[in-house]
Amino acid sequence: MKKIQWKGGALLAPIPPAMVTCGTEEEKNVLTIAWTGIINTIPPKTYISVRPSRHSYRLIKENGEFVINLTTSSMIRAADFCGVRSGKDLDKFEACGLETEPGFTVKAPVLSQSPVSLECRVTQIIPLGSHDMFLADITAVDVDPQYLDENGKLCLSRSHLAAFAHGEYFELGKKIGSFGFSVQKKRKKNPHLRKKK
Repeated sequence: MKKIQWKGGALLAPIPPAMVTCGTEEEKNVLTIAWTGIINTIPPKTYISVRPSRHSYRLIKENGEFVINLTTSSMIRAADFCGVRSGKDLDKFEACGLETEPGFTVKAPVLSQSPVSLECRVTQIIPLGSHDMFLADITAVDVDPQYLDENGKLCLSRSHLAAFAHGEYFELGKKIGSFGFSVQKKRKKNPHLRKKK
């Protein structure tokens, strides 16, 4: 069947409903942002796009730091709330029962409930239209040790990460492959090994 055409729009999915913490312990806030991603590996760089009218915009611009906290299915109600309510009106940490801890390299708080948090320092602000993009270096990655296996490998599948797609939230589910699996060579069976009868 031939596809139909719609006008250009922000219809990319799935995307992360990331909970971004900003400010300092004296004045902090959390907002949910889907416009984020990785833009470089070495050095590690990321971005978030924020409307200038958002309460957090000023905090990020003034302090030049923020933390991207990955969201799990158990955090999704808080993530939704923090995306639609303003920190001007209430303390979203208290309203959602969110706990914070200090970052290692930034003054912005880290969400304790998040399995992985990316500490970020802004390097550039790019006005784009409805949003301004904050380009940032990832200065530290904070990992909850409960998601590490006995060899220290991160097992994010245990955390039940959430995803956002066209106005709806989903929990990531069945694994369907690993990076590079499509080009891996199959192991040859050893002809000298016989099956046990």
